[in-house]
Amino acid sequence: MRKISILVISALLFLGCKQKSVVHPTFYYWKTDYQNKKEESTYLDQFKSKSLYVRIMDVDFNPDLQLPVPVSPIKFSDPIPKQTDIIPVVFIVNQVFNKIDTTQTLVMANRIAKFVEAKVKQAGKQSYHELQIDCDWTKGTRNRYFKFLEQLKANPLLKGKTISVTLRLHQVKNILSSGVPPVEKAILMCYNMGNLRKYGGQNSILDQRELDTYLKDYLGQYPIPLDVALPLFEWAVVFRNAQYAGISKRISNIQIEDRKLFKRRGNSILYDLLVDYPAAGLKRGDVVRWEQISPEDLLTSSKFLSRYLASRDRNLVFYHLDTDLLKHFTHENLQKVIANF
Repeated sequence: MRKISILVISALLFLGCKQKSVVHPTFYYWKTDYQNKKEESTYLDQFKSKSLYVRIMDVDFNPDLQLPVPVSPIKFSDPIPKQTDIIPVVFIVNQVFNKIDTTQTLVMANRIAKFVEAKVKQAGKQSYHELQIDCDWTKGTRNRYFKFLEQLKANPLLKGKTISVTLRLHQVKNILSSGVPPVEKAILMCYNMGNLRKYGGQNSILDQRELDTYLKDYLGQYPIPLDVALPLFEWAVVFRNAQYAGISKRISNIQIEDRKLFKRRGNSILYDLLVDYPAAGLKRGDVVRWEQISPEDLLTSSKFLSRYLASRDRNLVFYHLDTDLLKHFTHENLQKVIANF
């Protein structure tokens, strides 16, 4: 009887003590010009980041040419540090896969492989080990997108390389309609999860209720390995007459706290513009929803995710490497988030 009790207690302890994952922290670099700024490189060194996810270009459909084309490709004013590997990222607008057939997806796959290879060399690297494709595919584009991924994997330039994809929350929950991409691994994008265009005081960047709804009962069963991406960014979402009017890049936390410009609605994240602000293209009466991420937000989300993710080696990628954003977080803030995994 005593032996049975010991076995039961041991089993409960084993089940209750989930093995910690080995986490490799790093960042996305999401600008159109790579410059090796000392402050940003210091962050890579502090977190012992062995790699950097670098956006190479967007791909969108050009109606005049009737072809997918590169949009805003990155240029490298400086090489990426020698000790840091590059993980190139290509963002593909979902509608591209509504416009082309599988013959054209093969052409696109081959062109992307060549373009990425050239850009990696411009970055001062002779090779790379992983290519990430960022696309918010839907049920309607799934088949052509998955075919494209298979064609990309078959390209000789990508032989021996890992293909990873981005994964949104709805694609985890709705796995039957979204399908599972034919790749080695995915990265769970834990941001831009709310309705950006909906008027109100919600934070569309990161919402714990959305994480609960879309991941709690589904994340643990996802069939391919997952890395994680968490947000560090902030933005000003503009509404005019309660209708979405865009994101203003001219509004920062300095402007939003200027009491001559804006009046805050109580403790909410909504701000009323008090005067015309032509420099930002705004008019008196416009409403700005100032969305940002706090260290507490990241801690709460990281605790939740670690509870449901399988234990394994994984990359934890912060979006994105920018000193203006990172100054809102101490090294200790981010280390606590990392430790939760």
